[in-house]
Amino acid sequence: MREMAVALLEETVLDVVTCDTGDDAVALLRDRGAEVAMVFTDVSLPGTMDGVDLARTVQTLWPSIRLVVTSGQAGAHVEALPDDVVYMQKPWRALDVLVQVDRAVRRPSLPIR
Repeated sequence: MREMAVALLEETVLDVVTCDTGDDAVALLRDRGAEVAMVFTDVSLPGTMDGVDLARTVQTLWPSIRLVVTSGQAGAHVEALPDDVVYMQKPWRALDVLVQVDRAVRRPSLPIR
């Protein structure tokens, strides 16, 4: 599913950057957070933080970034997501992801490149 998500997102106006772990994503955001419109993550991630932890961190430090979290078996983890986070059950539809991209890039504070 990750490869499909990357391929889909690469067809949008967004520049796509992938990270292997939530920790890597936070490190990237510390350097380039002002340039990021959307974070699309799975609940299950390798490393010290899962997708829910990543979503909480991003919402706290970069509140203007649109957060989309997905999982095939999120269970009670989904209830721990912040209110502004969009949750998509796997398998998600490509159109639903594209709608979230559209909402992310239409944010008035972010110029489209």
